[in-house]
Amino acid sequence: MHWYLDVIKNYVGFSGRATRTEFWVFALINAIVLLIATLLDYLLGSRRLIYYLYSLAVFLPSLAVSIRRLHDIGRTGWWILIGVIPILGWIVLLVYDCTDSQDKENVYGPYPKASL
Repeated sequence: MHWYLDVIKNYVGFSGRATRTEFWVFALINAIVLLIATLLDYLLGSRRLIYYLYSLAVFLPSLAVSIRRLHDIGRTGWWILIGVIPILGWIVLLVYDCTDSQDKENVYGPYPKASL
């Protein structure tokens, strides 16, 4: 849970690096919260209002952790834009998100696993 909260606290931190664990724990908890928001919207008849409000609230943290994840593998944050290419772009980003960290300091910061 602390991985999720760390991403939320660093919601506009586009510099630095994010490990696979930080990225994927945030993605998992985010998906669970979105599922709960969808269920609440259905039960309350609120026409996806809760879903959209939560999605808006986590938009910047999601973008920031995705860019820091790209930094962790030595890629520039602009690679996030490859996601606008349907299917192929999504596959490339998925591969990058699953790639292990560079095991040394890179131009985006120190090796994050060294402090764990």
